[in-house]
Amino acid sequence: MLNFNFQNPTKINFGEGQIKVISKEIPLDARVLLVYGGGSIKGNGVYKQVIDALSEHTLFEFSGIEPNPTYDTLMKAQEIIKAENIDYLLAVGGGSVVDGAKFIAAAALYEGNSEDSDVVSDPWDILAKQQAVTKALPIGAVLTLPATGSESNGNSVVTRDGNKLPFASPLVRPLFAVLDPTVTLSLSDRQISNGVVDAFIHTIEQYLTYSVNGKVQDRFSEGLLQTLIEEGPKALAPDTKENLEVRANIMWSATMALNGLIGAGVPQDWSTHMIGHELTGAFGIDHARTLSIVLPAVMKVRKEQKREKLLQYATRVWQITEGDDNTRIDQAIRLTEEFFETMQVPTRLSHVDLASKDIDLLIERLEQHGMTALGEHDDITLDISREILTQAL
Repeated sequence: MLNFNFQNPTKINFGEGQIKVISKEIPLDARVLLVYGGGSIKGNGVYKQVIDALSEHTLFEFSGIEPNPTYDTLMKAQEIIKAENIDYLLAVGGGSVVDGAKFIAAAALYEGNSEDSDVVSDPWDILAKQQAVTKALPIGAVLTLPATGSESNGNSVVTRDGNKLPFASPLVRPLFAVLDPTVTLSLSDRQISNGVVDAFIHTIEQYLTYSVNGKVQDRFSEGLLQTLIEEGPKALAPDTKENLEVRANIMWSATMALNGLIGAGVPQDWSTHMIGHELTGAFGIDHARTLSIVLPAVMKVRKEQKREKLLQYATRVWQITEGDDNTRIDQAIRLTEEFFETMQVPTRLSHVDLASKDIDLLIERLEQHGMTALGEHDDITLDISREILTQAL
């Protein structure tokens, strides 16, 4: 096992009716900016619960954060922050809203790194130049769509002019998060599918690499994968989609998939995500659906490099014990694709109307964004990324 440091200070308030606890989690004298998306929280009762809980707080609102939040939208929140002296953010929504709140929090206190006082600092440098975040406003989160794990990590992804870029800082990790599975009952099938697949592939990116004898991390990861395989389809099936226990297990799996625990002390891949980001940035495809397209191709192209873990994945997650090594690996990949199909997401570029002619643009974007040495060995070059995308056709 690799050396690691692990700390997750996000306080999780899990269960039905927990939204009310935000009244105690946020200081009474805080000037709070409530940030959310397109307004679905007003239709499912979440907004009212939040407003009631914060009835004694000084509260302002900023809405309109998109799926795959954009820089231009998020920067509009800075006007309210400055005008109203906002000192606390509450993100209410899915991963995109929480990601957006993280960038808003960092941008609000960003001073840049130029010694020239006449140079206007651009918070986009946090992403484009990976400038360090040294200060950020505190954040709380009320999660409505389990998927990204953003409610208890310091990661964020923001899009500008077709460029979808990540940044990370412990300073933007939410101080607390509310996870009430009942609020997920209003999600569409597409949102459910995306969330389950996103959590599944977050887990895979930290698991399907090479062994460092991290038995605890592997077993945790395998348990998450099996839970998502078991519960994901139930959330789409008419006779079980209202089952609160199903939703609770999915919600907790998504959080545990990316709160730092299963990735501590083990190598991580993330090539599927980096290639997927370019599909979203260039063509606007849902994040999770880019991942379901890319991952099977990564498994196939990197079969030799991931052989030991692929065999372990086949045995422990899919209970495949018969046949030679290649047969078992191929069957595990096939069952992964079938799981994605059951979750109603695409597994080929052709499923989203893309063809070989579109690959050049994706490779150009990867090069532009410095994604030229991906994977757990930093050896997925642009040529190999092209091979992966070609395999995904």
